[in-house]
Amino acid sequence: MNKETVLNLLRAVRDPQTGRDIITAGMVQDLAIDGNNVNFTLLIPSLQMHGKAELNFACIGAIAGQFPQANVNVHFVARAAGSQEKNSIVPHIKNIIAVASGKGGVGKSTVAVNLALGLKKLGARVGLMDADVYGPSIPTMLGLVGQRPKIQDVTGQMKMVPLRAYDLPTISIGNIIDPEQAVVLRGPRLAAIIKQFFNEVLWDELDFLIVDLPPGTGDVQLTLVQTVPVTGVVLVTTPQEVALADALKAMNMFLLPQINVPILGVVENMAWFTPEELPDNKYYIFGQGGGKKLALASHSVVLGQVPLVQGIREGGDTGQPAVLQENGGIMAEAFLTVAQNTLRQVAMRNEMMEPTQVVRMGE
Repeated sequence: MNKETVLNLLRAVRDPQTGRDIITAGMVQDLAIDGNNVNFTLLIPSLQMHGKAELNFACIGAIAGQFPQANVNVHFVARAAGSQEKNSIVPHIKNIIAVASGKGGVGKSTVAVNLALGLKKLGARVGLMDADVYGPSIPTMLGLVGQRPKIQDVTGQMKMVPLRAYDLPTISIGNIIDPEQAVVLRGPRLAAIIKQFFNEVLWDELDFLIVDLPPGTGDVQLTLVQTVPVTGVVLVTTPQEVALADALKAMNMFLLPQINVPILGVVENMAWFTPEELPDNKYYIFGQGGGKKLALASHSVVLGQVPLVQGIREGGDTGQPAVLQENGGIMAEAFLTVAQNTLRQVAMRNEMMEPTQVVRMGE
């Protein structure tokens, strides 16, 4: 019995909050072995953490399974108040990016799906959360309609395993309820679902979690910023004035002093119409300049302009996102540009600004 052997045995024990093994999560410290005595410290978010006793027994059982004579002593310590883990209930997710819009029908979910897969195409580890609980369209866009997430026992707590499409982990209320079932929920229940999607889902180690928000400025948006530190927001608008007016309201909510979530940039969707047989032609059906105006107002940038092309709609309906289509042409190129620019903006934001804090609305 030595430190290396004990550490390998403890890799079988999972953190009930994140689902990660406790070694990878950096929870085990000061491991000492003296004869049959095994002593170590386990860092947890709070000494009142739910599942603490089960975690203790799991550690003892993992070691005793190979070394029955071992006398295992686990000392629990709450993490330091200033640590990143204290600031986030999902410390294994580096960046949480909200995709927001002021009104429905601007292609926000299409942008969210293609942004997530575009970032993955660029080599990042990415997940996608469908927080648009009233109109969950992610299952359709990823070809996951009718599938249900599996449930897994993690040291006495039941967790949901995200579904996967194109090796992208994703969760949506659309995969939990029947497709035709109406979602009729008041604020507290909406908040509970969003919190469940963070606390009770076994997310992988991720560089980015893309969160597709419902349109507007309601309970889901507030719950998100009160639950996790949001790295930044990608705003989606169409060029027309009526879409821009609503997008400005969404922008102003995130920029409120008590919320203070930075705007990473703007995606101008349906920027122009291009017929498939005339790929070089541009018809500005919804006008021009909305994306640029929103970027100026939010002191950010235009991450990309996405044309109105029939193939984008077809890809969304058939579960074959445009950014992954081999012959995607201007569609795939437009979304990949959005992903590349988002990657750059996140890097700049993290270098120049302090990490976002979880919002305390009472403060």
